Amino acid sequence: MERVEVSFPSGSEQCAAWLYPPDGVPKPRPLIIMGHGLGANREMGLDRYARRFAAAGMAVLVFDYRHFGASQGTPRQLLNIARQREDWRSAIAYARTLRGIDATRIALWGTSFGGGHVLSVAPDDDYIAAVVAQVPFTSGLASAWAKGPTSLTKVATIAATDLLVGSLRRKPVRIRLAGRKRSAALMSAKDVPEGFGRLADESESYEPKVAARVALSTLFDSPGRRAKSLKMPVMYVIADNDSIAPVKPTLRAAERTKHAVVKRYPVGHFDVYFDDHFEVAVYDQTEFLVSVLRP
Repeated sequence: MERVEVSFPSGSEQCAAWLYPPDGVPKPRPLIIMGHGLGANREMGLDRYARRFAAAGMAVLVFDYRHFGASQGTPRQLLNIARQREDWRSAIAYARTLRGIDATRIALWGTSFGGGHVLSVAPDDDYIAAVVAQVPFTSGLASAWAKGPTSLTKVATIAATDLLVGSLRRKPVRIRLAGRKRSAALMSAKDVPEGFGRLADESESYEPKVAARVALSTLFDSPGRRAKSLKMPVMYVIADNDSIAPVKPTLRAAERTKHAVVKRYPVGHFDVYFDDHFEVAVYDQTEFLVSVLRP
């Protein structure tokens, strides 16, 4: 399947992206915009989903956030929530300029931290047709408590150091993205090293550390609060054994969503990217997107 390298402006920089045109579909066509989670990039598991969606007759745009992957932005590995959501809005604006794309049939697909982004961005755009939030980050406080007090204390100490010292020396203090339970890592649980490690192995540009200051802003971020403002159909993909994005706040968000479709699977946070669990998840998501976007 054809995959085209493109880019679009966001702020004063460029975001790198892959564009997947669907095979054998007359114009105009619907399009799905896809973004990854915490500290990841487009090379980590998204191509599998994108190719399935394109094979079902939908165009797909998969992008890297600024400061990550092939996108511009310095310092590298700077994870800024507001900037990443600006990248989503820039991707939407760019998608509407693409020849042959139906601007009224654009869907947002975000996974993990990106799942929180799409829940936050979609209410501000009256023309988003659908949203898929896969194992979404919906509550910073809930995710922090899931880490446990030991890991939380370690992470908060490094984050405060970055906020105070990193800004002065103009070089961020970095923290590991993934680690075992009770470790000084943004994601710390028993299944994290193997699950996130499998995704990291797929990327040549992945870096294991990010600027630590994001931990403090993440703590008070709660994308699930915007659920009541979502007017389009929203599919919540929930892993019942999720150690990173707790299930309860996501279920509460789904209850407040006017047109919610909830799919629950007896798996962990990272299982939906691989093997048979991926096959089940991508089948359900494709069915949902086709029913709404009507390619």
